[in-house]
Amino acid sequence: MQLGGSNPIELAQSAKMAEAAGYQEINLNVGCPSDRVQYGGIGACLMAEPQLVADCMSAMQEAVAIPVSVKCRIGIDEHEDYEFFRNFIAIVATSGCSVFYVHARNAILKGLSPKENREIPPLKYDYVDRIIKDFPSLSFYLNGGLKTCQDVESALQRVPGVMLGRAPYSNPYLLAEIEAQVFKHKPASRQTIVDQYITYGESNEEAEQHPKHLLKHLLGLYTGLPGARHFRRHLSENMFEPNVSMNLVYDALEVSGLRDK
Repeated sequence: MQLGGSNPIELAQSAKMAEAAGYQEINLNVGCPSDRVQYGGIGACLMAEPQLVADCMSAMQEAVAIPVSVKCRIGIDEHEDYEFFRNFIAIVATSGCSVFYVHARNAILKGLSPKENREIPPLKYDYVDRIIKDFPSLSFYLNGGLKTCQDVESALQRVPGVMLGRAPYSNPYLLAEIEAQVFKHKPASRQTIVDQYITYGESNEEAEQHPKHLLKHLLGLYTGLPGARHFRRHLSENMFEPNVSMNLVYDALEVSGLRDK
């Protein structure tokens, strides 16, 4: 579970709740650049206050037995030099935190939208290479700009692991492709995923939700296959109808010719 905040006491309480709910790791958001998050003292603005981040990490680690990690950028606004990033890591590491997920871009807090912040500031993978050498006892996982299996495999030549964010959201089956190519496991077929997802959507836990909340996450499932555009269009044009059911997915598969693909 990723938490956002800057109050050590409140974060420790939240971490306890997450641990009790069965989560296996707590991650502190020190990377989001949105205005709304900044006003709450959350996200990338905290990179300017590494000691506060260290205090938050200490409080959470004392409160739970599961791992607590940080997701950060490599800098904020005019602080683009490597030494700013290195100093942040050095101070936060004094808390005992040993795992950092690094989006290898600067965060521009004023003037760029969150979407632009994921695209415009240049990627600096070399900063991650350098930080790994400077702190060999810590673990750093690369985030940012990884969109394909080839990107992931290339990144794994320089880092022990990666974090994927937007890419799997727009193309969920990318995770299955990575399962096959990187981990050498046989992934489930798209049809199996659809069948299981519909069963889940019709379960008691989800029955009170309008199906649109679940159907929207399937829009990119067939990305890259002939007929994917027709599949997306049929889902998006019909998922908001008041009496729609999860079986709309099967209709979309028939219309697009993707059944059993």
